[in-house]
Amino acid sequence: MKRLIFVLITAVSFSQSVTKSIALLPDTGQTASYTNTFGEDNDYSINTPSYTNNGNGTITDTVTGLMWQQVDGGEMTIENATSYCDGLVLGGFSDWRLPTPLEAFSLQILQNNNPAMNTTYFTASAAEYWWTSKFQAGDNTKVWCTNAGGGIGNHPKSETISAGGTKRFHVRAVRDMVPSIVLANHFTDNGDGTITDNLTQLTWQKVPNASAMTWEQALTYAEGLTLGSTSDWRLPNIKELQSLNDESVTNPSVNTAFFGSIGVKNYWSSTTLKPNTTNPSSAWYWNTQFGITTYDVKANSNYVICVRGNPSTLNNATVIQEDHSFKVFPNPFQSKINVSNTLGNEYFELFDESGKQLYAGKNISKQDFSSLAKGIYILKIISNIVTRSKLIKE
Repeated sequence: MKRLIFVLITAVSFSQSVTKSIALLPDTGQTASYTNTFGEDNDYSINTPSYTNNGNGTITDTVTGLMWQQVDGGEMTIENATSYCDGLVLGGFSDWRLPTPLEAFSLQILQNNNPAMNTTYFTASAAEYWWTSKFQAGDNTKVWCTNAGGGIGNHPKSETISAGGTKRFHVRAVRDMVPSIVLANHFTDNGDGTITDNLTQLTWQKVPNASAMTWEQALTYAEGLTLGSTSDWRLPNIKELQSLNDESVTNPSVNTAFFGSIGVKNYWSSTTLKPNTTNPSSAWYWNTQFGITTYDVKANSNYVICVRGNPSTLNNATVIQEDHSFKVFPNPFQSKINVSNTLGNEYFELFDESGKQLYAGKNISKQDFSSLAKGIYILKIISNIVTRSKLIKE
């Protein structure tokens, strides 16, 4: 099991809590190469998309840990979509909801389009867009939606057919398989020109490059960057880039307490727009006025913010499961964590709410955790399946 260790120098945290509902951010699924310049999306595969068909009308994303409706619920207004999810009973579960923009965008497979999803697991429909739970900041007439072409943006809710428009906005419900946790700090300023996103476990260049450049130049710049005593920087894929977006603010749509220099600009991703011809001339970018993702010709000039990090992945054969025989006790705990019904071959990992790993090994019950601060912790149990338990330290 490969792990990366990050050394934080003079780390500074500003209080900004955020709900963590996904275990890991999936890769874009882009597998084709569109350039000889190293650093494109295809050159990095981190958290390869992986799904399990549960045989009951639901699909489990084994990277994020979310369960999805396999066949979307059809075209409807945003108001009806909210009511639909609230009343949905599927696969024996009734706690369905509309996804957040981050969750909805995590399903996009950028090697595909129309629809940009894995149609082996998710049944294709006539949908052009799918609703999320977020309205545009300051404008309750616009809603964040993913689209069949692979992007995400803020759209008038009146555009859908049921509201008098001409486009098809569908609903796809999601549910949490394990309880979401609240991170006390979304970002950490590492004091060395880098920012760590505690939600995705990625580390970002704090101050973007001041000059715009073409897509090919952006790939070369990112691969050659040395910052914070590390040189493993790269151009982010479009899912990673979009994960920085904060839909609660605009102009720019980011947390400026940490990314004060980002401005209202277009930022290149490493992800190519899948071409309809043999000429892959465009790539995806993120615009920070509101936070939409769209594409531009690669020969045009846009800005660059670099990323590094390879968060721990789940093996494609494992499944995140909530109904299991393991019993973790006591909860709340003070010094000892015990797990019953084990076979002796389980591997345990304990994380704090920021995602920092505190323990990894097979002897969790023999450890003394009395020195840990009070708060919320996540215990991951790895055997034939992967399970997670939320613990409270008193």
